[in-house]
Amino acid sequence: MAVHRLSAVDAQTLWLSAKIPNDQFLLYAFAGVPSDLDRAVRTVRDRAQGSGELRLRVDDRGAWRYPQWVIDDVDDSQFVMHELADSSWAGCLAAVARLSDDQLDARAMTWRLHVFGGVDGMPGGGVGTVAVLQTTHVVGDGIRSSALAAWMFGRDEPVPPVTPPRPLLAATLPWRTYRAVRTHGQLARDTEAGRVPPQADSCPALRTNARPDGLRGIRTVIRERAQLPGPTVSVGVLAAVSTALSEHLRELGDDPSTLGAEVPMAKTGERRAHNHFGNVGVGLYPGLGLDERATRIAEDLACRRRRAAHPAMRAASLAFDATPAPLLRWGVEQFDPAVRSPTVTGNTVVSSVNRGAADLHFGEAPVALSAGYPGLSPMMGLAHGVHGIGDTIAISVHAADSAIGDIDAYVERLEAALRR
Repeated sequence: MAVHRLSAVDAQTLWLSAKIPNDQFLLYAFAGVPSDLDRAVRTVRDRAQGSGELRLRVDDRGAWRYPQWVIDDVDDSQFVMHELADSSWAGCLAAVARLSDDQLDARAMTWRLHVFGGVDGMPGGGVGTVAVLQTTHVVGDGIRSSALAAWMFGRDEPVPPVTPPRPLLAATLPWRTYRAVRTHGQLARDTEAGRVPPQADSCPALRTNARPDGLRGIRTVIRERAQLPGPTVSVGVLAAVSTALSEHLRELGDDPSTLGAEVPMAKTGERRAHNHFGNVGVGLYPGLGLDERATRIAEDLACRRRRAAHPAMRAASLAFDATPAPLLRWGVEQFDPAVRSPTVTGNTVVSSVNRGAADLHFGEAPVALSAGYPGLSPMMGLAHGVHGIGDTIAISVHAADSAIGDIDAYVERLEAALRR
């Protein structure tokens, strides 16, 4: 049964995935192994079947029209039970890193759940179960995908559908374009007058922005919220990344004085797409002391939010929403992932999502931690995930050998920086 067409943002996300794979991998570690693993999986399957948002797939209807969301049943093929050759926590993470080799086709399924039982030596000790929800990015950004996972693992907060695009939306493009141009002029005047912060400066590309090459690895550092420095989790981790990454790059021969991070930030206003965020640039100020650095990072984040709240940003989004499907598809086809740039939004990605209370479970096993590993791209070989559930914060690293060399040496630096 047809539901509605994809928004322009979600269609762009779908079409770009053919050039830059963008599946997300949401890891949930549970304390213990369910007494009946098959029954635990059936419970998750039943909950997914009861959610319309978890039964969506994409029908791409041809070059002249937008793809459409359609409802389908949850299929057994969406659940994969893994036998680990190395059942340690490190062995499990190595297996999770390999999952990105098999990206989803949103026309067949928008998510898949990977289950690793009997994982030994999990953070906190003991044997546990790891479940990794693999989602195609078109189905949701980090916040929405986390909400979908929470529903699957027992949280009683159904994920509401996104308001569909209006019929004949393309007919409004001339008026919306006029409004966007007019409000952009106001943005320029407000910026010049100091009423709105200026756009973030770009950073010179560093080694971490080279095309990812060589072995890719993931690591996760676990901390309690009270152990982290900074006024917020995000600011504290960004300040620690600044210390660790600047030291690491300097040793590898790069000049990290202009170090910056690309940070996904939720948009303001009503959610009109499954992906409701934008990437912003934030300085990392490695030359400053820790307290002053955290203050500057927090100020940068506040400035990016203030600028994003300007009416010009909403007007530009509304104009983009009305882009005709052939024009948007043509634009995506022009994108060449092989093109290199001397400047970038950030030298690493730091994506932060609060996944709420520690109220999830898999069978009778309660959730112990939750982590995530942002994907790499042609201009980004190092990414960090910051994910909290309850008071437990997982700081994760996803890196290619070409970006930082020895990932364990970098993680040791990050652990030390998080203790300062």
